[in-house]
Amino acid sequence: MKIIRSLFLMLTLASLALSCGNADDDVSFDLNGNGDLGLGKPVDNCLNFGENELILSIQDQYTTLPGKVSVFFRVSDEFGNPVAGLTADKFTIYEQGRNDDCFSTISSSESQSRISPNSQIFQNHTLLVLDLSNSVLSGSLTELKSASASFINNVMPAVPAESFKMAIYWFDGEDILHELNPLTTSREELISAVEGITPDISNDPSTDLYGAVIKSTDIASDLLRESEQNNTIGAASVVLFTDGTDQASRYSQNQALDKVNKANSNISFFTIGLGAEIDTEVLEEIGKTFSVFAGNKEELEATFNQLSQKVSERANSFYLFEYCSPKRDGSGVNNLAIRVQNGGLQGAVQTSFDATGFTAGCQ
Repeated sequence: MKIIRSLFLMLTLASLALSCGNADDDVSFDLNGNGDLGLGKPVDNCLNFGENELILSIQDQYTTLPGKVSVFFRVSDEFGNPVAGLTADKFTIYEQGRNDDCFSTISSSESQSRISPNSQIFQNHTLLVLDLSNSVLSGSLTELKSASASFINNVMPAVPAESFKMAIYWFDGEDILHELNPLTTSREELISAVEGITPDISNDPSTDLYGAVIKSTDIASDLLRESEQNNTIGAASVVLFTDGTDQASRYSQNQALDKVNKANSNISFFTIGLGAEIDTEVLEEIGKTFSVFAGNKEELEATFNQLSQKVSERANSFYLFEYCSPKRDGSGVNNLAIRVQNGGLQGAVQTSFDATGFTAGCQ
């Protein structure tokens, strides 16, 4: 009997320990919520900024003689939504040298701080992936072509820029992700490709939805690796449209979702669903960044337009922030904090830079 009581007591204590452990796991101590500071770290407590409501995630940083410091980062809110359109006056620079107890503010006018074109170090790729199975070709092709053209016009810059490119792919029932148009900076080329879609383009009326998810993610991953090899930072958006569920059954739902969930964090996933035959829950899991749904083909263009705004915001939430540091050669490694304030919200990130060789004359 004593043995039974002892075992019961041990099991009870173990249960309490596990319960406490799970309770701790339910509490997030992450300063940045769903965000990520990238190469940066939380700012020193001496600045007393409080918690980050805006997240600055440093993607890259470098210095250029005679004294320029460049920091490339993306900005999002605490829920992971991109924050686009910020100007240099929204940012404040703080430096801390080896003789400073805390950080000092650097004058924005004296430092010539600015948001600079990021085309030299940044490549943003959008993959538009269209379901051209039989149900689309026979029922909503005209509306899809019009909606796709509108999406292209909204997402692609009016003036072509090497840092923004789009490619179009399509899928049916075949175990192939067909290329409709390769990566290009040209709106006109992309729209022409869409307008050229004909009802007889497909030879397989089925729908290989999960295969399209897997293959488009692989393409996006390859593009990011290619950017890295070219010493540029890459971001990609996979935008997938469908009017139904996977019918080909070549790949499982778990395989597709696993591919999405394990993808590089710089790949965003968007889905557009049409009609009553879609599985909204599955499409929301695939389109983990943002998903929209159209009840009928007449709503399709408005739905594409809604999504295009989200895709553009994400692409334009990357910033190259540059300024001329007052630090000079001999000061060694200095700490740097960048704070953003916008619409009553604030966020900051800390990093460091080596001022070896820094002199006057930075512009």
